[in-house]
Amino acid sequence: MRVVVTGGAGFIGGETVLKLLDAGHSVYAIDLSLPSELLLDSGAKWLTGDFSGDVALDSIVLFNPDAIVHCAGTSLVGPSVANPEEYYDNNFVKTKRLLDRLIQYKINCRFIFSSSAATYGNPIMTPIQEVDPTEPISPYGESKLMTDWMLQRYHQAYGLDFVSFRYFNACGADSQGRHGQAAGATHIVARLLESVRDGRDFVMYGTDYDTEDGTCIRDYIHVEDLAEAHIAAIDPAVKSDIYNLGTNQGHSNLQVLQAASAVLKKDIAYLHGPKRSGDPAQLIADPTKFIATSSWRPKFGLTDIIQHVWAWYN
Repeated sequence: MRVVVTGGAGFIGGETVLKLLDAGHSVYAIDLSLPSELLLDSGAKWLTGDFSGDVALDSIVLFNPDAIVHCAGTSLVGPSVANPEEYYDNNFVKTKRLLDRLIQYKINCRFIFSSSAATYGNPIMTPIQEVDPTEPISPYGESKLMTDWMLQRYHQAYGLDFVSFRYFNACGADSQGRHGQAAGATHIVARLLESVRDGRDFVMYGTDYDTEDGTCIRDYIHVEDLAEAHIAAIDPAVKSDIYNLGTNQGHSNLQVLQAASAVLKKDIAYLHGPKRSGDPAQLIADPTKFIATSSWRPKFGLTDIIQHVWAWYN
């Protein structure tokens, strides 16, 4: 199949490009940033530019894709509070331009959207199901929820074929060592392992959450599992809808640090830091809905994630 990947040079987009190529699909990747040398030579066709610009939109129409995996956007909770304009523009306004062009030219393809667990805000219970209330507490979560709403309305009004994935905490690295997060990533696994590698102090942000050990709890899902979910979502048997992507298992920040200590076989000290604005205490996914309707299952656990990231960094 012909598949467009926006944000193809990024962490999730880049892994998706590789897994699509592994599965034999033809890939057209678009990103403002230059891809790594490996991605550039992977066999995908590349366009460097804004996915919502006229050049990219015209190129997508000409490519006439069977599916678009839309990974482009801005994805940090804290900075969205300080600079909401960027998040509403990148995540909602630009996505609307892309959808409108698809409808204008009657491009009949499946649109697979990278949404977020941030749409739920502070959940009323865990694990979170798709029917639970969506009350985001950051502009990042709001921008993703606005797009989810738009996809549902465009599906009703124009027949847009879509799958929206509410990612929980994406992390890890390609199990073959081909791709991973760029240096300086803000994700806890990346920050933790980079601090060990570079001999720097690690700061634990928030140690007084209403959790058993005082640190926030997240559902960590391997980036390769996310990429495989994108491929599974191309199957027309998966109906247009919103789906959680996670493992149904939560780990606290302190447990992540302890797991890293076990993998690296060394004690890791940490400094106490303040809570980050917009961070809820717990986010754990119930992915049953997508598992029940597709061939997808998460394959990797927290130990795999840490091992693959450490191998990537080294």
